[in-house]
Amino acid sequence: MNPTTIQLIGGIIFAVALLHTFSTKFFERLAHARPAHAGLWHLLGEVEVVFGFWALVLVLVMFAIEGKEAATHYLDSRNFTEPLFVFTIMVAAASKPILQLAGWVTRLLVRVLPLPAGWAMPLVVLSLVPLMGSFITEPAAMTLAALLLRDNLYNQPLSTRLRYAMLGVLFVNVSIGGTLTPYAAPPVLMVATAWGWDLSFMMHHFGWKAALAVCINAVGLVAVFARELRHVQPGGSEPEAPPPLPVTAIHLMFLAGIVVFAHHPAVFMGMFLFFLGFTAAYERYQAPLILREGLLVAFFLAGLVVLGGQQQWWLEPVLMHMNADSVFFGATALTAVTDNAALTYLGSLVDGLSPEFQYALVAGAVTGGGLTIIANAPNPAGASILKGSFEDQAIHAGGLLLAALVPTLVAMTAFMLL
Repeated sequence: MNPTTIQLIGGIIFAVALLHTFSTKFFERLAHARPAHAGLWHLLGEVEVVFGFWALVLVLVMFAIEGKEAATHYLDSRNFTEPLFVFTIMVAAASKPILQLAGWVTRLLVRVLPLPAGWAMPLVVLSLVPLMGSFITEPAAMTLAALLLRDNLYNQPLSTRLRYAMLGVLFVNVSIGGTLTPYAAPPVLMVATAWGWDLSFMMHHFGWKAALAVCINAVGLVAVFARELRHVQPGGSEPEAPPPLPVTAIHLMFLAGIVVFAHHPAVFMGMFLFFLGFTAAYERYQAPLILREGLLVAFFLAGLVVLGGQQQWWLEPVLMHMNADSVFFGATALTAVTDNAALTYLGSLVDGLSPEFQYALVAGAVTGGGLTIIANAPNPAGASILKGSFEDQAIHAGGLLLAALVPTLVAMTAFMLL
């Protein structure tokens, strides 16, 4: 490894950003202890702000060392399609008609299952919705599941241990639940075309294993916390009357259009602007759109794109020196400290990889996608929706890591042994 000065500085800044990510709770506590600068500490305590902030630092350093032209050329060479897509799909999927429809389907299944509602609700939300991510994309599934959990379970007097356990299962299940198709999970999307992975391949090699692990994780959580969940009554009020069917249908059309044109930002952003116009025209059927949360998540991912572009000098050699047996475990571990799509993308740039190596790389990347907030692109979306239900309105990185360990081991077993 012979990094340039900017690459070396980029690696150091990336390491600092990682430490900052694991220290956000400290800044939240500092905001309460030092009210004179509470706004600044709250800003630095936002996980979604961390990578955008340190990306700004990197760009300023590039301006100072290499000049304006080099810095702007670097930014222009980055691909920001994924942050834009996550923003649009998150806002569209969280619109009131879509959530009402998803809530209706969830409540129907909860009533059909011959189980107490406190068991049936987490079982359905943590299994069915993540698997839906293979068709509506993982960001949409994460948004729907997190909102359903927030409005039906996290508003109940649950223990902190259970809250983190559900969060860990949610993150892991969404990460692996999007592997039934080749377009829904970012780590798969990065390699599907280059390696010729189609729907049949994904279903045969990944899909059924992921579905089994998702169900085991959901059932296991309900079994472990059965006593606490048994007496929980999901929700608190009667659901509102649904909007007219044409309104819901149009929302679904917008959602489907954004998914279909996920690789064409000019198209899906144009559709999103029409979507905003439609929601304004029929405001009586809407609730406030989660624009702030969506923008924060997009800012997080955009910062990761900027910082990630300077990490190839150390990440690629580490990854490529592994054999097919060790790459699975290495990718799972590395995913905890970098976005899993970045790992698979680097793998797609290398020619001559064996099918076994390709499978191990992607399987490891999606398996570790629930260990940290930065491990998988949709995780910040779920965190931004649910963090208000935790102490200090912040999700502790260590708590999430511990909560995701068992579901991750279940996923590892499914992908390695089946």
